[in-house]
Amino acid sequence: MTPLAVFVRTLLKTSAIFIGVTTVMLHPSFEWSRASGLSSSRVTARQNPTEAAVDGLVAALKDTDAGVRRQAAAALGEIGNARAVTGLMDALKDADPDVRQHALSALGEIGDRRAVPAIVGLLKDSSPSIRSHAASALGELGDTAAVDPLIAVIRDANADVRRHVISALGELGDSRALPALTAALKDEDVAVRRAAISAIAEISDGGSGHRFNIGNPHPHPHPHPHPNPNPNPNPNPNPNPNPRLGN
Repeated sequence: MTPLAVFVRTLLKTSAIFIGVTTVMLHPSFEWSRASGLSSSRVTARQNPTEAAVDGLVAALKDTDAGVRRQAAAALGEIGNARAVTGLMDALKDADPDVRQHALSALGEIGDRRAVPAIVGLLKDSSPSIRSHAASALGELGDTAAVDPLIAVIRDANADVRRHVISALGELGDSRALPALTAALKDEDVAVRRAAISAIAEISDGGSGHRFNIGNPHPHPHPHPHPNPNPNPNPNPNPNPNPRLGN
């Protein structure tokens, strides 16, 4: 299938989803049953338009076209409704890595900790990008249950993954990660070493608000106590620079 044909097909399917959601919004009594392809319960008048739209997008996560699935996952992340969490967790198993990545990002934006176990499983995904996004999502969710799984992959073969794992551990702020982060100070990749320094500072700070400002030191490390060290602006203390003229 040519790229143009794929584009047209994706556009038509996206339009179909929009029309279906609009129909539910205009006709609350309209029902979507299992016979129409939805695995969720029926959409009835008891749902508000937002819930109906979210359910429509969740259904689109199982569309035959990967582009539609990616767009649906991204849209659910923007909406941020926890109603989509289960569907997005299922999308983490999608065969298309871009769909998995969009689902990860959406779950991180929604912030529902029910997704932690499913995201932890992607720390060993075959795609380095997916592993990196999984680590970042775990940091965003803020559940310390992810600390041990993150420590377990802190020596990932990919430097970018290691950096994201270390940053996530810094966000979680659990002191259990300090030994692994200290060891990461000797990583062969300079970006990983810098991330380890920041993470250690973040954890050791304990939330007191005094972060290490590594990248922006004080512009005047030794400021002079007096803005004008010479109180006399005239460098010549003699009011008459030529005494002969005064006689």
